[in-house]
Amino acid sequence: MDVIAEIKQLKAQKDAVILAHNYQLPEIQDIADYCGDSLELARLSRGIDCSVLVFCGVLFMGETARILSPEKKVLMPRLDAGCPLACMITPDQLQALKAEYPGVPVVCYVNSTAAIKALSDVCCTSGNAVELVRNMPQRKIIFVPDKNLGWWVQKNNPDKEIILWDGGCPIHEEYNIEEVSRARIDHPSAAVIVHPECPRSVLDAADYVASTAGMLKVAASTDVSEFVVGTEEGMLHRLRCEYPDKTFYPLAPSRICPDMKKVSLADVRDALRDEKFVVELDPAVMDKARSALEAMIAYV
Repeated sequence: MDVIAEIKQLKAQKDAVILAHNYQLPEIQDIADYCGDSLELARLSRGIDCSVLVFCGVLFMGETARILSPEKKVLMPRLDAGCPLACMITPDQLQALKAEYPGVPVVCYVNSTAAIKALSDVCCTSGNAVELVRNMPQRKIIFVPDKNLGWWVQKNNPDKEIILWDGGCPIHEEYNIEEVSRARIDHPSAAVIVHPECPRSVLDAADYVASTAGMLKVAASTDVSEFVVGTEEGMLHRLRCEYPDKTFYPLAPSRICPDMKKVSLADVRDALRDEKFVVELDPAVMDKARSALEAMIAYV
């Protein structure tokens, strides 16, 4: 029996559902029951009727699924699939920042650890951050850990005062304005669409700034037939599968997140077969982090 057949058999035996982020390897996306961005997968993890969730992504995503679905067993095929951005602020650093700005609410990007979520007032995703902050009654807001997404939120909410933490995604921060200029020369008919974790100059130069779910919506809702895409390369597979009649080019080659590419089909099979690696969190941390995630839903 080949590995894909094993996975399908084990899924049925374990009453399991496989979730995969849009940045996963193509074969992982293809075997998954659902693909999506952080917000989509967070919502799905809570609403799906199953006993076991296999989360093909990075650790903070598995933690989020566990927080939102405490009754389910959440498995991470690779525990060493981390997120450098999520590690760019520690609980002690966030506590110090809160002490510096007493009473100012903390909005944390979902790309953060459970411990950071537990110290925050509300979570956001790249797809809802602008709207969420706009709907908050407070004028001054602490935003952690991604400074580029925070800057994009500030630009689109000029009446707010956003206190930024100096964190960023190492993959998206590699993009630069020269690559945008070159893409417009190489593909003059294409629209440039980039992720809000990109540097500010790239965000300003793009035609569209969107989360990965937002990129799918842009591709569906515009008459443009060609797009230059500035995000981790796994998203190109999803876009090409969903819209085979349109053409998608990478903004730059080799923008690969090594952590997102760690999960293999064999890892998924082993996770199901051996029920590893189970995501476990301190119940008190889960409760506090869940409050921040639930608050996110209330604001959007």
